[in-house]
Amino acid sequence: MKIHEYQAKEIMTQFGVPLPRGRVARTPEEAQAIARELGGTVVVKAQIHAGGRGKGGGVKLARTTDEALAAARAILGMNLVTPQTGPQGRRVKSVLVEEGMAIAKELYLGIVVDRGIAGPMIIASEAGGMEIEEVAAHTPERIIREPIDTSVGLRSFQARKVAFALNQAPEVTGKLADFVMKLYRVFEAKDCSLAEINPLVITEQGNVLALDAKINVDDNALFRHPEIVELRDLDEEEPLEVEASKFRLNYIKLDGEVGCMVNGAGLAMATMDIIKLAGSSPANFLDVGGGASQEMVENAFRILLSDAHVKAVLINIFGGILRCDILARGVVEAVKKINVTVPIVVRMEGTNGEEGRKILQSSGLNFLVANGLQDAAEKVVAATRARS
Repeated sequence: MKIHEYQAKEIMTQFGVPLPRGRVARTPEEAQAIARELGGTVVVKAQIHAGGRGKGGGVKLARTTDEALAAARAILGMNLVTPQTGPQGRRVKSVLVEEGMAIAKELYLGIVVDRGIAGPMIIASEAGGMEIEEVAAHTPERIIREPIDTSVGLRSFQARKVAFALNQAPEVTGKLADFVMKLYRVFEAKDCSLAEINPLVITEQGNVLALDAKINVDDNALFRHPEIVELRDLDEEEPLEVEASKFRLNYIKLDGEVGCMVNGAGLAMATMDIIKLAGSSPANFLDVGGGASQEMVENAFRILLSDAHVKAVLINIFGGILRCDILARGVVEAVKKINVTVPIVVRMEGTNGEEGRKILQSSGLNFLVANGLQDAAEKVVAATRARS
């Protein structure tokens, strides 16, 4: 689960992470009042769940309260397009107004769950203000990595090691080490999958501050954090993904044209890969899970077909916990309730597979039954091209 920058900073304040002064505003007049309170130069920043806001005009410097008012008027309500929003952009509903900083140096600091070590990894760099992916691609030697053993947590010597590796003045290094320790406490206490500061700035006065802040929380841990669940902004999420979450479905919208319904994350990934190999691209990731009911299957199919870009559907099921006959009944009921105008290819193996195929064949509906995964991919891609 993602949250806004201002929300991430409110959480970090609880752990003593040093931040610039500032507050969120939802009207231009509120932004002007906050700028007046801060008494000087401020930065007005759009609050959306995406990076690269400055490149899209979502971050503006204001040296007077009138400039802050004008900046907020320009940003609030705009459809902000960044490399992370896609061409559709995001509508800005709030801005964070913060005091301006006399910045001497920008750094990068993040903590992320690293699958390679099955635990948290500190990532730091002197190249702050840049996207860390660009730094990794072009100057990987500038990236510092420090793995964390979750059985003991982050040790103080590790924080100092990261701080020294950032090559700053001795009087700043201790502050950096303290900052690293505090950020890890946030990461651990809130079950984060990502806690990122970019840029982490050193001011001309030698202070270390989080100029920006990003927190992603592990969805599987949200039951422990009702206070974070309350921060969820549904307007920042894909509507179909929000709808799917109501039925405990794992759905992620993609940019392709083949709708996929699969049970099991690994099989779903393999299905998307073979669709690409066959010459098309998936429109979604949809894992109905092993214990899906007929009702869940119906809702999954309805959500899948709500995507206007879907030109054909591939249902790829290995019957284990989810029996093939249950899935077949759910699909048949969904197709009867929805005006389906796209071809549907079904590949079904496993528990009650023969019974499931009989249910599809006797339904009176036009399903294309595939013999194997490759045949399924070829059939659905051919159907997509025929519609195109």
